[in-house]
Amino acid sequence: MSVIDEVKSRLDIVEVIGAQVPLKRAGRNFSGLCPFHSERTPSFSVSPDRQTWHCFGACATGGDVFTYVMRRENIEFPEALRMLAERAGVTLAERRDTHEDERQQRLLQANEAAAAFFHNALLNAKQASHARDYLQQRGLDPETIDNFQLGYSLDSWDALRQHLGERGYSEADLLAAGLLVESDRGGYDRFRGRLMFPIRDERGRVAGFGARQLAEDDTGAKYINTSQSPVFDKSTLLYALDRAKESIRRERTAIVVEGYMDVIAAYQEGITNVVASMGTALTERQIRTLERLKARVLLALDADAAGIEATLRALQEAGAAGAIRATSDSIAPADMSEDEFGRRNAQEWSRDALKRAAVNFYVVPLTGKDPDEMIRNDRAAWDAAVAQAKPFTDHVFDVVAARHDLAQPAERAVLLKELLPIVRLIDEPVYRAHYVQRLARIARIGEDVLQAELRAQPRKRRESERTALPPRVHREPGEEFCLALLLHHPEIRAEGKAIAEDLFVLSEHRVIFHTWQTSDDIETIRAALSDELRPVLERIMERDLPLLDGTKQREAFQDCVRKIERDRLRQAKLASAATLTELNDDAMDAAVDEAVLLQSGDESQPEAIGDREQTRSTSTRAAILVEDEEMGRRLHQPAPHS
Repeated sequence: MSVIDEVKSRLDIVEVIGAQVPLKRAGRNFSGLCPFHSERTPSFSVSPDRQTWHCFGACATGGDVFTYVMRRENIEFPEALRMLAERAGVTLAERRDTHEDERQQRLLQANEAAAAFFHNALLNAKQASHARDYLQQRGLDPETIDNFQLGYSLDSWDALRQHLGERGYSEADLLAAGLLVESDRGGYDRFRGRLMFPIRDERGRVAGFGARQLAEDDTGAKYINTSQSPVFDKSTLLYALDRAKESIRRERTAIVVEGYMDVIAAYQEGITNVVASMGTALTERQIRTLERLKARVLLALDADAAGIEATLRALQEAGAAGAIRATSDSIAPADMSEDEFGRRNAQEWSRDALKRAAVNFYVVPLTGKDPDEMIRNDRAAWDAAVAQAKPFTDHVFDVVAARHDLAQPAERAVLLKELLPIVRLIDEPVYRAHYVQRLARIARIGEDVLQAELRAQPRKRRESERTALPPRVHREPGEEFCLALLLHHPEIRAEGKAIAEDLFVLSEHRVIFHTWQTSDDIETIRAALSDELRPVLERIMERDLPLLDGTKQREAFQDCVRKIERDRLRQAKLASAATLTELNDDAMDAAVDEAVLLQSGDESQPEAIGDREQTRSTSTRAAILVEDEEMGRRLHQPAPHS
């Protein structure tokens, strides 16, 4: 969740606005006198469902809680964010200065230069002949080696340091990038005599490296990675995601394997929706990345792999304890094994993520073979295994049941203790009923007994879990889609320029649209936005868009704008209708009379309606009535055909 979403989730717009504007319930909304123009009769509506406000009087605009504060206090978005974050108790990270951004770019450039150096060494260095032989034995062709920019780190203490030093990179840069290891006598090369796998971030930039030992007598770790750096965080990256994301979106499926070679073998065979967790259990942040691509997650890991076992233990712990844990941001220390790191990360998942894993993960049955081996030697068997992927919870049931002699009551009792917490995690009724029935059959107990065990979780704890979860942050998918079209398709810039900023109800969308108006270059837009808004931009950029040619792009954009406008109109219509229903018969009759005069253009006899005070009040109601009727007509007009 971005910091903007977190602030919104902790604040209620009715409470924020109600502290300054007296509000009265009107149907599902609240109404009051607009704070932005003078009026006698309420034309200002606040929606608690949508967490938005709208003035259907003189202002004829609206927005979210940020937009309200920006307009009320006459401040820009960053100031409004700081003000509301303080009210919500959310700590904002200090914005990085330009020097920090430049430093990050410097480290990324150092990694790119290192990747080129390693790749050249693999192709040409005499010392790398055994690495070339190894890749040939693994069946990799030259095109694949080049596509993944595989490399070799020379068995030297300072080959990389000298090479990059000659190209202007300081030792401090290389230490910060994780390419050198610090010592009393200066930095020395971290990677020596290893096969090198550049690890790229989602945008395709080299963030770090994985390195495999090749010498059989080497006593070091089989794989080592770049250390934690400002640009490398192993818990957030998925190997080859930059290549796989379009295929994952298209196929709605992400296949997660353990190793680099598994991914590379798959790509060489034309299987492009594959990413690697790089030997650890998937972290919650990696899962969120895949979910953002709207992908079903298939785990193609060995049945005894640390990832699956760790997730199983995490599911059991979360279901048993009911604890909500913070997301892990940690990186494996040098003295922690990969298996232990996998278990640690899985245990740090949030309860919500584990619930999703229980019903949304699938396991590919690999019958003891690595994906790499299976894909190379028996492609038909691989395809069949993927097609037969079973729900993760089914796999868990099978794994746990295989550990116990179910003829023994004591063993069945242990099995029940292990699987009951996992069933407890499942909220969806159909799924839950299915696994209750299955567990009852395996444990040989009645479903009523099992249901009683499930209900035995303390009510107090369940209630505390509910209150601990923040309310759902309101999203505007139409606005996101509209912005995504503009950001991805410069061809429709003229159409985008023709719309007004207040088309967008969410303030962050307005800021992004305003920034887009000054430049259609994504990197320029990204640099111009605050740190808090960049995740919102990335979320919009990752929106699924249909494949459209120029004409269809314009039609899609225009249709999206029309739908947003009609939605705004519908909301305003509901708000005005709520206000009008509060009028008594006499007030409504007077408003109708005044509305007739307004529509006819005859305003020469205001005294016929009453004194001046009453005239102003009735005229405002009449204006609302006229606008309400006009909105009704516009809503029922057929959409224009393109």
